[in-house]
Amino acid sequence: MNFISLIRRFVPPYRGYMVLNIVFNLLSTILSLFSFAAIIPVLRILFGLSASDVERVALSEVSGLQEMIAALRTNMYCLFNEQIALHGSGYVLLGLGLFLIVMTGLKCGAAWLANYFMVPIRTGVLRDLRQQLYSKVLSLPMGYFTEARRGDVISRMTNDVGEVEASIMSALDILFKDPLMILVYLLTLFVISWQLTLFVLLLMPMAIFLIGRLGRSLKRASKVGQEQNTEILSAVDETLLGLRVVKGFNAQHKLQARFTALTNAARATFNRINRRYYLAHPLSEFLGTVLIAIILWFGGLLILGDHATIDAATFIYYLVIFYSIINPAKDLSKASYGIRRGMASLERIDAVLETQSNIHEPQEPKPVLFDKAIAFNHVSFAYQAEREVLTDISLSIQKGQTVALVGQSGGGKTTITDLLPRFYDPQQGTVTIDGTDIREFLTHDLRSLMGIVCQEPILFNDTVYNNITFGVDTSLPAPNGLTWEQAVEQAARVANAHHFIEQMPEGYNTMIGDRGSRLSGGQRQRLSIARAILKNPPILILDEATSALDSESERLVQEALANVMKERTTLVVAHRLSTIKHADLICVVHEGRIVERGTHDELYARGGYYTKLVDMQQ
Repeated sequence: MNFISLIRRFVPPYRGYMVLNIVFNLLSTILSLFSFAAIIPVLRILFGLSASDVERVALSEVSGLQEMIAALRTNMYCLFNEQIALHGSGYVLLGLGLFLIVMTGLKCGAAWLANYFMVPIRTGVLRDLRQQLYSKVLSLPMGYFTEARRGDVISRMTNDVGEVEASIMSALDILFKDPLMILVYLLTLFVISWQLTLFVLLLMPMAIFLIGRLGRSLKRASKVGQEQNTEILSAVDETLLGLRVVKGFNAQHKLQARFTALTNAARATFNRINRRYYLAHPLSEFLGTVLIAIILWFGGLLILGDHATIDAATFIYYLVIFYSIINPAKDLSKASYGIRRGMASLERIDAVLETQSNIHEPQEPKPVLFDKAIAFNHVSFAYQAEREVLTDISLSIQKGQTVALVGQSGGGKTTITDLLPRFYDPQQGTVTIDGTDIREFLTHDLRSLMGIVCQEPILFNDTVYNNITFGVDTSLPAPNGLTWEQAVEQAARVANAHHFIEQMPEGYNTMIGDRGSRLSGGQRQRLSIARAILKNPPILILDEATSALDSESERLVQEALANVMKERTTLVVAHRLSTIKHADLICVVHEGRIVERGTHDELYARGGYYTKLVDMQQ
C-alpha cells in the first residue's frame, strides 16, 4: 500500500479538514519565501552591493516570467536605493526587519492553523480504525477464536493500533505538509537558477535509493517485532489467568524463563528496528550536507564565471531556501520509515478486518416462529480440518420439553448446543425450527429466542444490576408491569442470588470486578442464571449451569430452574446426572454420536452407557 492508497483509505470522511490543512500549509510556505526574500536587500545594504545607477523598468514593457521577475527585482533595488538616499541605511534595515517579523508571524500562524485542522483527521482516523476492528471482532464467528489466540487479538487491537497512530498517522501529518513545501521551494529554486537546480536534482536519486533500501528493511523487521509483542502479551494473559495453578505447582521459574526468552528476543529485534530508524535523520542530514557542499562549488562557478547567471546575494538566498528544504526532506524520509514501520502493524490489523465470516446471513430472511419443535437432522460437524466432532446427529426437541445431553467430556455435548444459536454451522445436515433451516433466519432474530448459561460464568467488570440486565433492552418497559429494578430482583430471587447481593456494599449497584473476580464461583454462576431468567426466552440452553454451585445452592437453583423450565424448551448439558433425572428426554453422547436416548428410568434399566455413568457417580 502506497501513500496514495493510504489517503484514499483513511482521509475521504475528513476531506474538508484535509483541504484546509493543505491551504494553510501552502500559505505558510509562500509566506516563508517572502520572509526569506528580505535577506537579499539586507545583504546588499550590509555589503554595499546596491548599485546606484540602477533604473526602474516599466512592467508593461517586459514579457516572460524570467523577465518579469528580473524587472520586479530591479524596481525593488531602485526603491531601496531611494529610501537609503532619503532616510539612510539604518531606516531601511529597520523596515526590512519589521517586514521579516510580520511575515514570520503570519507564516507561524498559518502553520498552526494547518496543524489545527490536521488534529481532527488524526483522531478521527484512529477512532474509525478502532471501531472497525472492534466491530469486526464482535461479528467474527466463534470458529475464528478457536484458532486465533486471545493475546494475538488483543495485541492487534492495542499494540498494532498504537503503532499505526505513532507511525502512519504521524507520517500522514508530515506528508500533507512537506511534499507541498518541497515542491514550492523547488519551483522557487528553478526560478532563481534553473542550471543550479537541475544539477542538484541529478544528484538526488542516489540519496532516495539509499533511504528506500533502509525503509524496506525496517518494514520487515517491524513485522517480526509486532509478532514478538503478541507472544509477550499472550504469555502475560496466560499467566494472569492461570496464576493459581502457577503458584500451586511452584512453576514460577519455568514461566519466568520462558518470559525472559521472549523479552530478550523482542529486545534484540527492536534494537535492530530502532537503530535503523534513528539512522534516518543522520543519514539524510549527511546527504544534505554533501549536496550543500556540491552546490557551493557549482554555485561558485556560476558566480565567478565570465557569464555569471546569479549574484552573490541571490546565491545566499538560494542556499537559504535549499537549506530550508533539508528539514522537510529529513522529516519526509522519517515519515517514509514511519509508514513502512506502521505498515507491518496495519497488515496485521487488515488480516482481522478482511477475515470472512463463515456464518452468512440470508439474503431474504424468514421471520422466526417457534411453535412446534427443534430438530437436528443427520448433523455432522468438524472444527476446521480436524476429525469429526459430531457424526450423524439426529434429535427432535418438542416445544416445552427438557432434553438433557450427558456423556464423557469431549464427546460433543457442548458442540451440539453451539449449533442451535449458530455459533457454528454444520458441514452436513440441518438444524431446523418448526421445519425451517435456522440458516434462513437472521442470527439476531434466532438468538433472541434463547437464553444461555455457560459452564464457565461470563460476567463483566460492571455492577450486579448491569450484568443481570445485559441481555435485555432496559429502554423498553419491563415485563408484567414491573420496573426493571423489580424485575431484576425477581430474577435474582429465582436464581437464589438476591440474598448475597443484598449483603454486598452497594447491593445491586456493587461493582463485581474483572470477570466477576469479587464473587465466588457459585455467586458468579447464579448471576449468569439470573441474567438468563430475566431475558425470559422461550428456549433455554444450560451448559453445566449448576456445576459451580455448592449442594445447598444447587438444590435451590434446581428447584427454581424446574419452575422456569415448565413453560420453556430447555437443552441441558449435564455431568451431574442427579440434576436431570426428571428430563423429558436424556441423550447419551459418546464420541460424537448419540448412542442412547430415553428417560432416566428407561436408560438405567437398559444397563448400557447411561447405567455405567450413573453407577460411577453413585
